[in-house]
Amino acid sequence: MKRIINALILCCFLTNCNNVEKQQFFGTTQGSYYSITYYDEQNRDFSHEFDSIFKEIEGTLSLWDENSIIRKVNRNDTSVVLNQIFIDNFNYAIRAAELSDGYFDPTVGPLVQAWGFHFKEGMEMTPEIVDSLKQLVDYRKIKIENAKVIKENPNMTLDFNAVAQGYTTDMIGEFLLSKNVNDFLVDVGGEILARGRKPNGDLWKVGIEKPAENKDAERIVQEIVELHNQSIVTSGNYRKYVERGGKRYSHSLDPMTGYPSENSLLSATVICVNTSWADCLASICMVVGLEKAKEIIESGDYSVDAYFIYLDDNGDVKDLWVMHNP
Repeated sequence: MKRIINALILCCFLTNCNNVEKQQFFGTTQGSYYSITYYDEQNRDFSHEFDSIFKEIEGTLSLWDENSIIRKVNRNDTSVVLNQIFIDNFNYAIRAAELSDGYFDPTVGPLVQAWGFHFKEGMEMTPEIVDSLKQLVDYRKIKIENAKVIKENPNMTLDFNAVAQGYTTDMIGEFLLSKNVNDFLVDVGGEILARGRKPNGDLWKVGIEKPAENKDAERIVQEIVELHNQSIVTSGNYRKYVERGGKRYSHSLDPMTGYPSENSLLSATVICVNTSWADCLASICMVVGLEKAKEIIESGDYSVDAYFIYLDDNGDVKDLWVMHNP
């Protein structure tokens, strides 16, 4: 596999070849962007179908929409009916929580909101507030039973933001495959799925961003990777943070402490066959730090590669590939 990566700048060099038309669509969803590129000999326009998929997912998982399924679950609306999208995301999140021993936790929402990473402005955090909110965070105290979410504490809430964009990418990919479109690149907020090749036989190329000084800095590619029937997701803390009293706080919250994670990792990129799972793994890595992240990547019974950018003991920026193929 040729290397290429960082915060996933889409640098697919898309040219029309062999008289096969390139179809390309851009837009916004889930508070971010999407880019869908595919080659179809029938030159079909699936934009309406894409919009329907995005609307269904947002209507299920959006924390901004008071009528979404997840918002109804979070406020204990007994009339809510779970759909497969909700159940799938719940299952991915619980699997990730179990793999990471709780460092990934879909019930971390109260802390995420309090720190200001949700749709509401954060509050002034104190040890007392953190300790109080931590009582609502424990994936082992929530489950789905008879198509209903069962909580040990009714004040517990769910947050699938670390899975949803990867899952959306996978759903778009599954739709295209169902239409016999086998050559495409789907990018939803930096969660990317590549299938097949371009008409000239080239593989898809994706760039990984060099860690930036702040969220407004210019995007610079550090690595480039060629993908064939793979997904790639990068999680980094250099663009997603809040500032309090002149200090930056990472958006990667540690459920164990209730505070934003502090470790040497600047970004974690994960490559595997499933975007939803790559999304989960990248989030896990950013919370647990470099050494534990390497252990987790190498522990699975599935093929996965990871590219870490981190600070060494001297404060110098280093990078590391970990490739696992059991």
